[in-house]
Amino acid sequence: MTTTKKIGLWPATSLVLGNMIGSGIFLLPASLAAYGGISIIGWIVSALGGLALAKVFSELGKWFPQTGGPYTFAKQGFGDFPAFLVAWGYWISICCTNAAIVVTMLSYLSIFLPELKSDPSTAAITGLTTIWLLTDINSKGVKAAGWVQLITTILKLVPLVLIAIVGCFFIEIEHFKPFNISGESDFAAITATATLTLFAFLGIESATIPADNIENPTETIPKATFIGTWVAIFVYILGSVAVMGIIPPETLANSSAPFADAAVVIWGESARNWVALGIVISTFGALNGWIMMQGQIPLAAAKDNLFPALFGKVNDNNMPYAGLIFSSILISGLVLMNYHKSLIKAFEFMILLATLTCLVPYLFSTATHLLFSLRSGKKMAWLWGTVAFLFSMWAVAGSGEEIVFWGFLVLMAGIPLYVWIKRDSVGSEH
Repeated sequence: MTTTKKIGLWPATSLVLGNMIGSGIFLLPASLAAYGGISIIGWIVSALGGLALAKVFSELGKWFPQTGGPYTFAKQGFGDFPAFLVAWGYWISICCTNAAIVVTMLSYLSIFLPELKSDPSTAAITGLTTIWLLTDINSKGVKAAGWVQLITTILKLVPLVLIAIVGCFFIEIEHFKPFNISGESDFAAITATATLTLFAFLGIESATIPADNIENPTETIPKATFIGTWVAIFVYILGSVAVMGIIPPETLANSSAPFADAAVVIWGESARNWVALGIVISTFGALNGWIMMQGQIPLAAAKDNLFPALFGKVNDNNMPYAGLIFSSILISGLVLMNYHKSLIKAFEFMILLATLTCLVPYLFSTATHLLFSLRSGKKMAWLWGTVAFLFSMWAVAGSGEEIVFWGFLVLMAGIPLYVWIKRDSVGSEH
């Protein structure tokens, strides 16, 4: 007998926010420093795109409140094969992303445990322990995973919000002059910085994926998506402004820990460790949220006979334990690759591919929204859908030709699995 424990608004919001805010935001100010203050406009542009996506996923969550998120939306709009490609690509993306999160977390944890940097075996064991601890927590049900997500999201926001707010009192306007220091045109600089920042909004769809495990999904999903998006925008933009205003651009561009450096200016050298701890908590929370995701989309696809039946098995807590375990085995293998010298490049390459395979579901989801909006004749919904679709297209283009090419090959690699599943399901009917 399955339990009926579900998560409410705040755990669902923390799922959105926690999955969006990983480790990237802690490094972004250094990447943006080469452009100067004009990068804030880039943030605003990507934030508008993020709000359009939030609107689209909120409405799709109302229209189709079933587990699967982007997979379910693609199936409703375009049928089985596109839905399979979304499920396949998204699952691959999550597994690769989770491996990257583990490696990033260990990198910052080594500040407190230096042996993680000097001994690959210790680092690998710590990483594997973390993966399987969170896999076990997620197998106990969304309620347990939701509480972990809520607590870690609150803890990760503390250093970011403190620096964003207190840092405003330490801003030096001279650090924003000239406004564009890139040597490129204003349009080119805005485009470049918006491309860099748009990836900070990946994960905005998170509340739509475990829809069957969310209380009153038609109301909770839209609220969680919008609250999570607005909080992220606040933290992203105000935090970047504070860091860029505290640290001179030439220093910031070479910083390996911009938020930590800003914290040192505000509170002294001891603050560096607090920010590092915040990043460890942030990555731990993001890993928890994405491990929850890694079982949900394959579960929805398996129920529709579009993924191996193994992924459709659930335990007494109504969690896809087989999919969670199989996915975590794959993630463990990827993490071990990173600590084997001859396989490091292969690991880095797979992480690169995660970018595009996560963006393809956005294309299908926004296209589905556009399709149903046109059918319903709702002009405002059509407008939001158009903006979100164009933003998703731009994100794909911004990934670069190499990533698009290899990402396409990864998606195509799933076709034999699709053919096998379809043939097997047809055979079982006779």
